[in-house]
Amino acid sequence: MLGTILEIIDNNVILKLSIDISQQPNLVGLHVIFEDGNKKIVGQIDNTNKEQMKVSIVGEIQDNRFVPGNASKPSFNSKVRIIDMSELGLIFGDQNIKDDEAYLGLSNVYDNYKVTFKINDFFSNHFAILGNSGSGKSYTVAGLLQRLFTSTPNPPLYANIVLFDAYGEYTSAFSKINSINNNLNYKVYTTDTSGVSQNEILRIPPWLLDTDDLALLLDVTTPNQLPIIEKTLKLVPILSGSGEHVIKYKNDIIARAILDILLSGMDSTKIRDQIIAVLTKFNTEQLNLESKISQPGYIRTLNQCLFIDKTGKLQEMELVVDFISSFIDDSLSLSDNVVDSNGYYTFDDLEHAMDFALISEGVLKSNRVYETANALMVRLHAINNSSQKEYFKYDKYIIRKDYIYELLNKNGQHCQIVNFNISYVDDRFAKVITKIISRILFKEVVETDKRGSVPYHIIIEEAHRYVQNDKDINIIGYNIFDRITKEGRKYGILLGLITQRPSELSDTSISQCSNFIILRMSHPLDLDYIRRMVPNVSDELVDKLKNLKPGNCVAFGSAFKVPVFAYVEKPDPAPLSQNVDVARIWKTRAVPQNVDVNSVTVQQAIPDVKTVMMEPVEAQQPNPNIIPTPSQVINNDNNSEDEQSSQVSSVFRSTQ
Repeated sequence: MLGTILEIIDNNVILKLSIDISQQPNLVGLHVIFEDGNKKIVGQIDNTNKEQMKVSIVGEIQDNRFVPGNASKPSFNSKVRIIDMSELGLIFGDQNIKDDEAYLGLSNVYDNYKVTFKINDFFSNHFAILGNSGSGKSYTVAGLLQRLFTSTPNPPLYANIVLFDAYGEYTSAFSKINSINNNLNYKVYTTDTSGVSQNEILRIPPWLLDTDDLALLLDVTTPNQLPIIEKTLKLVPILSGSGEHVIKYKNDIIARAILDILLSGMDSTKIRDQIIAVLTKFNTEQLNLESKISQPGYIRTLNQCLFIDKTGKLQEMELVVDFISSFIDDSLSLSDNVVDSNGYYTFDDLEHAMDFALISEGVLKSNRVYETANALMVRLHAINNSSQKEYFKYDKYIIRKDYIYELLNKNGQHCQIVNFNISYVDDRFAKVITKIISRILFKEVVETDKRGSVPYHIIIEEAHRYVQNDKDINIIGYNIFDRITKEGRKYGILLGLITQRPSELSDTSISQCSNFIILRMSHPLDLDYIRRMVPNVSDELVDKLKNLKPGNCVAFGSAFKVPVFAYVEKPDPAPLSQNVDVARIWKTRAVPQNVDVNSVTVQQAIPDVKTVMMEPVEAQQPNPNIIPTPSQVINNDNNSEDEQSSQVSSVFRSTQ
């Protein structure tokens, strides 16, 4: 035995040691069994001196199953021993990885022991991977996903993993999965519109954008702007057509706007100027400034009828009102669904429809309303005349379900991982793209007849940029990421948050995560945030986060029966997240001959990125040649003290 129980205080047990601790490696972190007949209480060694050891209760083994928690306490006559291999497997997983399991990494406590978890326990819940820059987050994400597809003979062929790559780090990280199994495929979308990238440009069909999407895209600042967007979306499929009904709708909208101006009571000069301004921009063959108005004995144009006499009045006000009123058709309704464009329209059509939506909503009658509504038009026009327009060009009509199918397919084969490289756009636009794609996926799973039949995993790198406590809830009534974390689990849409600044994340989103993999964290605000927001995390655990080596992590949550300290092995291929080798560049970087130094680009000066990047310092790996076996672990209470000391030393390595 290790010793006898001296004291039990709350969840802690104090042992009087019966072994020579000076002959042992560091035992802190190992698990022990308090055995009393058929009852087995599991504890973890917190600290020790030469005479006493402090152990915290972490659970109980019942019917050959580990049950986490601290409800049971050991009796004072319990025999205390180091856990054996069969019992260790109940906590950290079997070393023979099954089809329903995935491999996290190697234990930092038990030599070369693989830490596994149930796929359902981890990937059926939202999760977060947190850590400072340089702590190994990207390696952890890439390694976790790579091993998900390589650690078992039957990989998850029907997985749908969508990754938003803030820096383009993962572009080649999953390029080898097809060589593992030709049914595994990986696809990369780029936001680089320069034509240099060989990857397909991300494109979103404009007709898949609803009011909430456009509100995000146009940076709506008040809910009063939403009716303009709603009207625009109702008009655009009509106005992008070409039948007689389109002309009727246009004439009706223009006529109502002009009639509002005519009956506004404004000064005649203002009335004339506004009508001319409207008809200059909005007109049809039948209704324009040159439209003929016939009267007995003469024919005049509408423009001529806007003449102001010496008294300052519109001389032909009644005539103009009657002419304009003839184009108003009360039988027309946007709910008639008289569309001959098959639902297809472009961003040019969208801008055209918003023009008509603005005048149909009567924005010309109020300067305040005009300023608010016109801001939307300015933003839409800016997008439509910038490189951002490229992301909304789609050459054929497609419904949402088929669009998602095409996103996740390459050359007719399903892609288990799809990477959206959003590194070529600014943070605001990247945030909008991330939200729009996530909303499209969310709407699809919610409307699927068989709920949860097609799960999607949305993994967001640098999540603190996009998953924030922003103004969405005040504008459209909700934040899409908060909604996914609150409602998505039952529909089969799960969120993975990767960030170095958890304190900047949405409180709702992080609080809904059930699993956490945390690497080194040192910022006091982030540590305090983890302490407050992450469920079931102790102060002792948070304090240990400050001293973790790169590549080492603490994993806990519903997929892990106890908090696990593990080393995440280097992925292959590795993501492009290494530190720049400044010393090497300073001394060896050379500008090619006959090249103007002022015009040289980074690519010209550094032809091979791999020669410039250095690998991060890796944590010391366990000895791969030593695998503990049940016979090596102490499980015989009759062993002598010297034998126990020898056996403990041979099985467990010193905890760093």
